[in-house]
Amino acid sequence: MKTTSVLYSKLKRHDDWRWDSEFLCDEPYHNKNLAYKSIGQVLTLSQYGLSIDMNEDGDGCKIYRMNEISDMFCDRSINKYAKITAGQINKFKLKDNDVLFNRTNSLDFVGRTGIFKKFSEENLVFASYLIRVRTNESEILPEYLTTFLNTRYGIQDAKRRARISINQSNINAEELKRVEIPILSKEIQDTIRKLFKLSFQSVNKSELLYEAAEQALLNDLGLLNWRPKHRLSFVKKYSDTQSSGRIDAEYFQPKYDEVVDRIKQYKKGYQPLSEIVTVKDKNFQPKDDVTYRYIELANISANGNINGFIEALGKELPTRARRKVNDGDVIVSTIEGSLSSIALIAKDLDNALCSTGFFVVNSDKINSETLLVLLKSSVGQLQLKKGCSGTILTAIGDDEFKRIILPDLSAEIQKDIKKKITEMYDAKRLSKHLLDIAKRGVEMAIDKSEKDAESFINVEIRKLKVNLEEKQS
Repeated sequence: MKTTSVLYSKLKRHDDWRWDSEFLCDEPYHNKNLAYKSIGQVLTLSQYGLSIDMNEDGDGCKIYRMNEISDMFCDRSINKYAKITAGQINKFKLKDNDVLFNRTNSLDFVGRTGIFKKFSEENLVFASYLIRVRTNESEILPEYLTTFLNTRYGIQDAKRRARISINQSNINAEELKRVEIPILSKEIQDTIRKLFKLSFQSVNKSELLYEAAEQALLNDLGLLNWRPKHRLSFVKKYSDTQSSGRIDAEYFQPKYDEVVDRIKQYKKGYQPLSEIVTVKDKNFQPKDDVTYRYIELANISANGNINGFIEALGKELPTRARRKVNDGDVIVSTIEGSLSSIALIAKDLDNALCSTGFFVVNSDKINSETLLVLLKSSVGQLQLKKGCSGTILTAIGDDEFKRIILPDLSAEIQKDIKKKITEMYDAKRLSKHLLDIAKRGVEMAIDKSEKDAESFINVEIRKLKVNLEEKQS
């Protein structure tokens, strides 16, 4: 048991009189050779996002939620929209180098921080789950703030401030401002910025490769320029409701039939998913005293990355940790609102477990990379959304999932898609590696010294055979 004694005068330093043990007993390490400031002292802006209804129909402005932050970046893949006024756009649109901090949801999500790098002229805004901050760059670069809040020290200080209730945790903007950050030299902060620039270039490359793979698929299917339209009114026969067992209007949206009709017109034919894909639906019972890696929905970013996992003994895992995954499997979220959370299992997660909230699939007829693109494209997403049902938790069931139809793609197009997706994952790995170097470097500067941090970063960069001093766009 960890105990500590705290002076009454120390409690008085906090306006809200924090005296809970988690907050008082878990103060992060401070290097006495470094100067520290509270984050609030180095900010020029701190702002909550929009509280507003969202949709997936492309109606309005793209809006960031907590799901779209992964690997210290704000993702480019966004599937939520909000109808907002011009005034709201001006107030909440994101600018290059804005830092977004996730303030609420489960403790795993709270504190997740990413930097927004402008990738188009499109206006993007952010939801109320997030706090936007801008730094005074004469003291703290935004890339360094993002990195620090992702180190074990930043995470520890942020999470100890979280207000934990039965259903969720929360950190308000004032608590975030009280987190203390070491003021590292301009030289090391600039090195961190260069690592981020190189990493973002790799992110861009990976996104372009994915877009090229999806375009190759849609072009082969004759769907490259097809855009589904959501109709406010349409007519269906009563017999259609009897044959489907459904009476909800959403199920009969014409756009769902349109994509199925297009697939059925494919020159090489089509088959039900159940005929060409194996669904691994057997439950696995973890052993109490064995340590497992566990992937849950929160670990899948909007761009298809698996950005972490929980490592725990079998007896400590949630009851939904019952699906074993292997190298080459594709996991597909069953939950409406997260249907695009689809990812490919790589070798490093072979024999891990995932939640029963995923379908786990593979195929001898479609390579895993092509299956990933198929299910993330409009071909798969519209059919997945159509199959969803339920009230409290809307999801797609096994039978509806197996009724999805997929095109019989040629070996040639599959080979092309596999090559592009393999290169995409290589670019993503490089991006993540560069950010890991930045994070470890900051931790080393706090643990030891800035000289040790610079030496570590230089050694790791040489291993990757990249040059931080090259002109970066």
